[in-house]
Amino acid sequence: MDVHGTVAEGFEPVRKAFVRNFETLGDRGAAVTVYRNGQRVVDLWAGAKDVDGEADGDGTAPWQRGTAQVVRSATKGVAAAVPLLLHQYGELDLDAPVGHYWPEFKTQGKERVLVRHLLNHRAGLPLLDRPLTPRETLDPLRGAEAVAAQAPVWEPGTDHGYHALTYGWLLDGLVRRVSGRGAGEWIAERIAAPLGLDFWLGLPDAEAGRVGRVGPVEGPEPSGALRARPKRSVTEAYDDPASVTRRAFAAIDPFPDHNDPEFRAVPHPAANGIATADGLARFYASLIGQVDGVRLFDPATVARARAEESAGPDRVLVVGTRFGLGYMLHGSASPFLAPGSFGHPGRGGSLGFADPETGIAFGYVTNGFRRTVTADPRAQALVRAVRSVVLG
Repeated sequence: MDVHGTVAEGFEPVRKAFVRNFETLGDRGAAVTVYRNGQRVVDLWAGAKDVDGEADGDGTAPWQRGTAQVVRSATKGVAAAVPLLLHQYGELDLDAPVGHYWPEFKTQGKERVLVRHLLNHRAGLPLLDRPLTPRETLDPLRGAEAVAAQAPVWEPGTDHGYHALTYGWLLDGLVRRVSGRGAGEWIAERIAAPLGLDFWLGLPDAEAGRVGRVGPVEGPEPSGALRARPKRSVTEAYDDPASVTRRAFAAIDPFPDHNDPEFRAVPHPAANGIATADGLARFYASLIGQVDGVRLFDPATVARARAEESAGPDRVLVVGTRFGLGYMLHGSASPFLAPGSFGHPGRGGSLGFADPETGIAFGYVTNGFRRTVTADPRAQALVRAVRSVVLG
């Protein structure tokens, strides 16, 4: 396997782990980038741009430094920055009822849903009684209309459960009413442009050629809380069509093809952000420090993002999870670098996070989706390598 890119002195274990991902864990095309204190210290890529091609076999283009991929729920971490920044700028009160900004939302017992409940997965709205069709999701307003009309499945604020798809529509509906723009537009103008990020929520036609095809891959059975052969209660939850778990992941039914240009072009803040590894890592680096003179979060917002808001058995994922405001927190279901880390994985492999204590920001993207939900073995191998370097 030809691995391209650079690693700073001392970070060679990350390169070794990256090579092993291709040799033993089934990676086809992938990239990893790590920043430390705002400086890029790892920047590696290898393999084929498209999951169903070979870089030197049938003419498929090889992965380049600027190759981007759909990152699924790693999108949530970038999208979460929008309401937190609106709060930082004094434009959004996290403890206000959502209906204060979004009057159409005040139906079906949702009058007491607070803004923070949308971010900490306590809103009680992880599913839709009538799932949207793929065609309906091409209307950027349709999802928000659906969640505004939906009744909670538990009393808002009393428990937590991962809002796998509805998270994006809830966030986008709120952001539109506070700022007058959708989350995708806001990110492009206020986050991606100042930082020069390779991240898109709603892919422009001009960037489509940089994005590879994604698809399922097989590999050795991973370890972790959400492994390929999870405990019986998790398996039963995913297998039961009536369970909250199954219905949460089926809020769009059937789920669109991630390679469909129409799906990629419409912002879904929960699931279809497109990024390079550098785009994810650079974003997280800017949350905890300056990157080329730009910093997004002030220290109070960093503290807010990673303060535990929800913890324990998750009513959707079934296993124990931990959330701050918009971010997963380090734990058994989603291990990051250290206890103070915050970020978000993407189902199937991608991962982005920051660790303020060490100054580390991490981004991994892949075109090969595995069955993992929050703890992909390829990403975890890279995280362990980073940990060995910075924590010993």
